[in-house]
Amino acid sequence: MRILWPVLIGLLAASYIMYRNFDAQAIAGIRWTWHSTFWIAMALVMLGVRDFAYMYRVRVLTDGDLSWRRSFNVIFLWEFASALAPAILGGGFAFAIFIINREKINLGKSITVVLVTSFLDGLFLALSAPIVYLVAGKEKLFSAIDPGSISKITYGQGLLYTFWIAYAVIILYKAIIIYALFFKPRSVKWLLEKLFSTRLLHRWSARAEETGTQLVIASQGLKNKTRGYWLRAGAATFASWSGRLLVANCIIMAFSHVLVNHFVIYSRMTVMLILMLGSPTPGSSGVAELLFPNFLGEFITQGLAEPLTIIWRGLSYYPYLFIGAVLLPRWLKKVFSDKNELT
Repeated sequence: MRILWPVLIGLLAASYIMYRNFDAQAIAGIRWTWHSTFWIAMALVMLGVRDFAYMYRVRVLTDGDLSWRRSFNVIFLWEFASALAPAILGGGFAFAIFIINREKINLGKSITVVLVTSFLDGLFLALSAPIVYLVAGKEKLFSAIDPGSISKITYGQGLLYTFWIAYAVIILYKAIIIYALFFKPRSVKWLLEKLFSTRLLHRWSARAEETGTQLVIASQGLKNKTRGYWLRAGAATFASWSGRLLVANCIIMAFSHVLVNHFVIYSRMTVMLILMLGSPTPGSSGVAELLFPNFLGEFITQGLAEPLTIIWRGLSYYPYLFIGAVLLPRWLKKVFSDKNELT
C-alpha cells in the first residue's frame, strides 16, 4: 500500500493543475511526429546515462567489489527507497546502507559509500547552484515563475528565498559529512558509542562500536585514494546529474514549437530539484508536479505544460517505483537465503 501513496499524491496534483489549466484545443493540436519520437528517445537516453553513471560510481566507490549486476540491484533499490521516502528525511539514506551491506560490503564501507555519494551529490549542487544563478541571472530563473507575470518577481521572490535557505541547509549537511569522513571520524565513533551506551539502545552497542571502527578504517582508506578514484567518481556524479536534469530539455523539445533557451531550462531544473529536496512528501510527489509547469511553462506551448509534467514524472520517477516493487521481493529472498554472515 505504501508504494501507492506517492503515485496517488502525484496524480492528484497533476490532475488538479490539468483541471485548472485544461486547454482542449491545445491537447487536440498535439501531433506525434518523428521529431517527437527522436526527443522522447533522447529523454530515455538521458535516463540511461543517469542510471549507468550511478552504477559506475557505486562500483568506483566500492573499489570494484560490486559487479555490474549487483550495482544494478543497489542503484534501482536505492532509487526505489528514495521514491518512497521524503527527500527532507534523506531519501532512503538508511536503506541504501542496508542494501550495500547485504551485497557483501562490510558495514563501515557501506556507510562510507553512502556518505561519499551524498558528499559528491552535494558538491555538484553546491557548485551548480551559484554558477547557474550567476550565469542565467535572478530574473531568468525566477521572474517568469508567476504565470501572470513575465517582468515582475512576485511569488517567485518567496521561492528565491526558499531556494537559498534550502541551499544553505544542503551546504551545512554536507559540511557535517565532510567532517565525519575526512577530519574527525573518531569523534563520530565516540558519539555512536555514547549514543548506544544508553539503556534504550544498549543491545546494539557492540554493533555500533564495530560500525564506528569500520568508519574510521574506511575514512583512513579514503585519504589514500588516488586522484583517478576521485576523478572517476566526480565525472560519474556530473554525468548522472546532467542526465537527470536534461530529461526535461528533451521532453520540452519533443513538443516545442518555439525557440527555447536550453541553459535556462537546465538552470531552472537545478533550482527546482534543490527546492524538491525540502519536500515532506514521498519522492517530492505533488511538489514536483506543481513546480514543473510553473518553472518551465514559459518554454512549453500553451496548454501542454500539465501533460508534459505527467510525461516527465512518468519517465523520471514512476518507473523506479514499479521496477523496485518487482525487484525488492526477489532481492530480499536472495540476500536472506545467503547463510554467509556479513562483517
